[in-house]
Amino acid sequence: MMPGQIPDPSLTAGALPGLGPLTGLPGTTLTVEELKYADIRNIGAMISPLHFLEVKLGKRPQPVKSELDEEEERRKRRREKNKVAAARCRNKKKERTEFLQRESERLELMNAELKAQIEELKQERQQLILMLNRHRPTCIVRTDSIKTPESEANPLLEQLEKK
Repeated sequence: MMPGQIPDPSLTAGALPGLGPLTGLPGTTLTVEELKYADIRNIGAMISPLHFLEVKLGKRPQPVKSELDEEEERRKRRREKNKVAAARCRNKKKERTEFLQRESERLELMNAELKAQIEELKQERQQLILMLNRHRPTCIVRTDSIKTPESEANPLLEQLEKK
């Protein structure tokens, strides 16, 4: 194309296959001659032979629609199974927590009852020792072989007395 010559309007960037505003070409029109004799370094960066064929590099071929539907269905099933498993896990954890809470309350109650029983037994022991000490002066059977609670060397009784 000669300077001052009017370009053919049928050969615009939008009229050629694969060319248009997305190719990065300026809004000016290019003729076949301009494309033929154009500086490859300037236009080559904007247009590649694969661009005309509309080939996209670096991407996997898109799966067929039925494959997409199958994959989506698998995802749905997997999500549903996961949802059910998560609910089951939460329920199991809740039941375990409730069981442990009930067990803890039962053991605390048992502990309190045993402590009360220990106190009753300590008081009963003190009463028996007091009764024995009152009876001792009037007791006819007095031998050195009979041990009294005061003279017994019972480590369990000594521990209870210290407490």
